[in-house]
Amino acid sequence: MRAADYLREHFAAPTLLIGHSLGGAAALVAASRVPEARAAVTISAPSDVAHVLRHFHADLEEIERHGKADVTLAGRAFTITKQFVDDARGQALQDRIAGLRKALLVMHAPTDQIVGIEHATAIFGAAKHPKSFVSLDGADHLLLNRRDAAYVAEVIAAWASRYLPAEEERSDAASDDISVSETGAGKFQNAVTVGSHHLLADEPISVGGLDSGPSPYDYLAIALGSCTSMTLRVYAEHKHLSLGRLTVRVNHGKVPVEHCADCGKAVEGRTGKIDRFERLISVEGSIDAAVREKLVEIANKCPVHRTLEAGAAVVTKIVGGASIE
Repeated sequence: MRAADYLREHFAAPTLLIGHSLGGAAALVAASRVPEARAAVTISAPSDVAHVLRHFHADLEEIERHGKADVTLAGRAFTITKQFVDDARGQALQDRIAGLRKALLVMHAPTDQIVGIEHATAIFGAAKHPKSFVSLDGADHLLLNRRDAAYVAEVIAAWASRYLPAEEERSDAASDDISVSETGAGKFQNAVTVGSHHLLADEPISVGGLDSGPSPYDYLAIALGSCTSMTLRVYAEHKHLSLGRLTVRVNHGKVPVEHCADCGKAVEGRTGKIDRFERLISVEGSIDAAVREKLVEIANKCPVHRTLEAGAAVVTKIVGGASIE
């Protein structure tokens, strides 16, 4: 509730609340007390907060005696205070859910060993429509598998789009602006905003990143691959070619110029290493040798390809920040 109050004062009150495990129970309680909230999502959440207290076992006595204790839940250590325990015991979660009057998405794994699937059933049963349930088949309680976590995020994003307020109309100038800002999570993670689109950029774990999004060079390869696919699609429709679905794979690496025999004019007068992008274009349809050769020619005309080959001017300015005299 303090977080919601802060957002309301400094930005805007939250319209979507998402909570995992005990956080799911907290999100349900908070959603009922945040008038601006339109929807809530629970992931592996207990329907009875007292259920969580049973995982503390003998530590409850230490909490009562000393006011707090370190406990381990699902392999992770937490410091639990008496205030937390008293607050948890006092929550009538079923009543909160029944009176929520907001869209609810319940996500739970049938094989969850920490919070059983019966809790999801109780939450879903107590809620009024609109409500949805998604089974996280094969997932563990903490969503430690990266694919499970990504799936949960994608489903929430799609589901929530129906209940979140529409983006304000942006000017053409604003839609062309790309903003990249550090998030503070990890060493390299950045939030990328492109018009109404929100992405993450990061580096692999091997170089100190969180691997939470494509790297800068990955995005460069994405630009080349997507531009190539779109350019070929325009050509295919213009020539009435039945190419089927197009797939473009892009590999990037830095190679010595002497080892880049197929790099053409790009290596002329160059020494050292050169960035080499290799495109592998797949089509589902049948094509003859002449069409195959023409597709390579058209791919080489994609705007991003031409930009990479020709080079570009990058103008940099520092804005903001106090000047030091």
